[in-house]
Amino acid sequence: MFAMANELRFIGIIPARYASTRFPGKPLADIRGKSMIHRVYEQASLALETVYVATDDERIYQAVKSFGGKVIMTSPHHKSGTDRCAEAVDIVERETGLAFDIVLNVQGDEPFLAPEQLETLKSCFAWDPPPIATLVKAVRSRAELFDPNRPKVVVSSEQRALYFSRSTIPFLRGKEPESWIDSHVYYMHIGIYGFRRDILPVITALPQSPLELAESLEQLRWIEHGYHIAVRTTTFESFGVDTPEDLERLLL
Repeated sequence: MFAMANELRFIGIIPARYASTRFPGKPLADIRGKSMIHRVYEQASLALETVYVATDDERIYQAVKSFGGKVIMTSPHHKSGTDRCAEAVDIVERETGLAFDIVLNVQGDEPFLAPEQLETLKSCFAWDPPPIATLVKAVRSRAELFDPNRPKVVVSSEQRALYFSRSTIPFLRGKEPESWIDSHVYYMHIGIYGFRRDILPVITALPQSPLELAESLEQLRWIEHGYHIAVRTTTFESFGVDTPEDLERLLL
């Protein structure tokens, strides 16, 4: 039996790697006088009482320490941020003696994350907490709609994710693709997750699935193994930084 949302103990984990093919050292990139990881940490802390950065790099570790943030070192061998979150929570609970109910995986490359997004995600666990929850946002432009780097989500009437894809889904039969955005409400995935604490070690132990390998989207592994993902809609823009060019555009 789970407590109500205001009685649940949440923890935010921000996975942060130094090595990145498209943007090495991204967490330490300067954004108007503060590092990216510093800004993400500050924004997450507006919605969460407990926030930790989980990293495998001494430079990031020291940078977080320098601004007074909480940080832990994790294995360099993790294949995903979810795996790093699972190890991080184990370490935090062991070192602090605290026990958490819900773990939020906060993307480390969204320096202008809206605290309201995290509050919306927390609301998914207000009653009968699902195993996993995430956010979506209505697609507003054709560029977003057909961008394979912005996964789309089909959502059920019960606000559960039916499928995620890099393709534009659903396909609108009998209509030209140019008119799709005016004929249907499409949803883009916002890659922030909430996990029930008891589910996190279970899903990180699952083997990779055919759908995950096909689309290179780890959330398909969870769906394919039978775990439902609750979805809430946010109206806040997502400003992820994948490349130095993304950062330049963000600062214009």
